[in-house]
Amino acid sequence: MISGMAETGRLTHGFRVWDDRAADEVTQIETPHGRVTAYSYGTGERVLFCLNGGPGLPSDYLRDPHVPLADEGFRVVTYDQLGTGASDAPTDPALWEITRYADEVEAVLDALGLGSVHFLGHSWGGWCGIEYALRHPARLRSMILANTCADMPHLLQQIERHRNALGSETVMMMQRYEAMGWFDHPAYAAAITLLDHRHIRRLNERPKPVQRSKEGFNYPIFETMQGANEYHYTGNLKDWNRLGALKDFNWPCFVIQGTHDALAPVCGMRMHQVLPDSQIEIFANSSHSPFYEEPEAYRAALTAFLDRVDGVSG
Repeated sequence: MISGMAETGRLTHGFRVWDDRAADEVTQIETPHGRVTAYSYGTGERVLFCLNGGPGLPSDYLRDPHVPLADEGFRVVTYDQLGTGASDAPTDPALWEITRYADEVEAVLDALGLGSVHFLGHSWGGWCGIEYALRHPARLRSMILANTCADMPHLLQQIERHRNALGSETVMMMQRYEAMGWFDHPAYAAAITLLDHRHIRRLNERPKPVQRSKEGFNYPIFETMQGANEYHYTGNLKDWNRLGALKDFNWPCFVIQGTHDALAPVCGMRMHQVLPDSQIEIFANSSHSPFYEEPEAYRAALTAFLDRVDGVSG
């Protein structure tokens, strides 16, 4: 699907899918629990702040496909969350908690002097973004809630549906091995790999920014907050639910889902139905990362939304 190599990033038929150029500005920011590293691209007044998923992943996989927007007049800003990438990596599990992360985001935006941002939260970044919006709403010009949800118990129902599609014998095997803690068993690992191929990454090859993020994965953060994998939630996020609070979001929102996503389209529709001012786009051929799976359509939809919010004519 992705072919042709540029000096920095990947091109598909002349379209830059991602760009791994050096940041125009790298900033070290002190927070109460450690130093985090922020990256800024471009000098435009329109700021797109990207908060990546995980939890426990460096920002590369989400940052690089949005860097090309710096050539279209945006300032693209992101950072490595505490415990990941070039940021400090404390080991206290008490730090891996959503409200602390939300306050960390505020510390980053404040240190960078960003008074108004378009906030793009992908996957876990969307959960954290929603929590951030409830605690620190003043900086938000708009929100892009990409491949995420606001109601974890409902998401777990969708996860169970994905698991059930593997067949009753496979589900029983998974349940037994989960009870025994045998997450590395070849049969269990094979089932997770199949689910990932169906619902997380449907590409034939893993893009290099994704590879870099996966190589820097801080698994203890993920395990504390989510669980052993994407289909078995045991961490401190499993009961998180802010769906009802979305009615108070008084800024434009763009809900993005993929038809095949582990976070199923119905998760996005539930948010869309509660948000006062929102639009929704469900990408037919995508799972969890339409910015790689359908990059041209994704970027066109994203920029159209941002232009509408900012009153920019096409």
